[in-house]
Amino acid sequence: MYKNLFKMILYFLLYGDSEILCSTQQVIAGLEALRGENHSLLESLQGALESRVESSSGSVEQEKSGIVQQSLERIELGLSEAQVMMALSAHLGSLEAEKQKLRAQVRRLCQENQWLRDELANAQQRLQDTEQQVVTLEEQNRHLQFMSTMRKYDQDEPPDEKQNFSNKGSLDDLFPADDEEPSQMSQPHSSAAAAAQQGGYEIPARLRTLHNLVIQYASQGRYEVAVPLCKQALEDLEKSSGHTHPDVATMLNILALVYRDQNKYKEAANLLNDALAIREKTLGMDHPAVAATLNNLAVLYGKRGKYKEAEPLCKRALEIREKVLGTDHPDVAKQLNNLALLCQNQGKYQEVEQYYERALHIYQSKLGPDDANVAKTKNNLASCYLKQGKYRQAEALYKEILTRAHEKEFGSVEGTVTCYLHAVSLVPA
Repeated sequence: MYKNLFKMILYFLLYGDSEILCSTQQVIAGLEALRGENHSLLESLQGALESRVESSSGSVEQEKSGIVQQSLERIELGLSEAQVMMALSAHLGSLEAEKQKLRAQVRRLCQENQWLRDELANAQQRLQDTEQQVVTLEEQNRHLQFMSTMRKYDQDEPPDEKQNFSNKGSLDDLFPADDEEPSQMSQPHSSAAAAAQQGGYEIPARLRTLHNLVIQYASQGRYEVAVPLCKQALEDLEKSSGHTHPDVATMLNILALVYRDQNKYKEAANLLNDALAIREKTLGMDHPAVAATLNNLAVLYGKRGKYKEAEPLCKRALEIREKVLGTDHPDVAKQLNNLALLCQNQGKYQEVEQYYERALHIYQSKLGPDDANVAKTKNNLASCYLKQGKYRQAEALYKEILTRAHEKEFGSVEGTVTCYLHAVSLVPA
């Protein structure tokens, strides 16, 4: 009976039935009570045996005493096995707790492993991105070193040399070549910036080196270098001086002209309008820098074929230059050439003739008859005559250009160039 009971207890202990465990504890308590009763019964039987003087081995008391003794031994065996089962249950419970703890650790390690895998993948991606940026950073570093060298030269050069270098190929006050159509207005003239300086406008010293560096890269078609340089400088200026500072407007103007050379007209127009608003607010409506921005907007609209929108901008730039530089300044003549080109594309030939004739008079009186601008303006005026069918006037101008060029290069034109002049005579179609 006890063996079956112990087997049942072991079975339920192994499978962790809490109700059976509680019942086992109750059985243990019952066995302990039964053991106490049997001890009392055994003692009473032994006392009875001792009180008898004569005893026989087969007496009833001795038989009962033997049965009680066997019962006590079985009770002790059951108690010891029950206690072993309880200890085993406790041990199994601790093992189960340890197993659950290990399972939790395994789950945590799996999560950490996945996180490490993700971190490794991200680190590899960042490494690839960084490697791709290394070449760009090295290139920018070389550019910055070059800029530093240029800045040192700016500080060491005499004032006249600094002014000539800053004006050469200036992007900030861009004039088209006099013989170009508005759709081709993209070549810079150093005299434009010089005129702006004489009128009170000068490229800021802190932007001069960057200004020239952008010209260099843009002239080489390296816009992938020129544009980031402009954007970084613009960001630095806005942080240090605020968006409405005149230097910010200058940088906006430079970046706009780089965009214009890339045919990004919408971006260029937005930047130029922003620069115009800043300059009008900070420098005044009649400042040479305002005229420069107006001229650049007119050139931009001309490249897009928007001649009607460009004309009033060019006229306002002309008024500012006349007010600041005087009505007979060579750069006023350049602005007249721009305006004439815009009007010519609209078929306003009477106005075109007036603008060219006035520009020609300024060049001849201020720069002399041998200046290149005189020949260019005569050529533009002759082209205007041709488009109107005024062949005699156009022929006369072409002859003047050829005669002057020959005299300047070879001397007197008598006899040696007569046939050549007849060769360029124009006959109506």
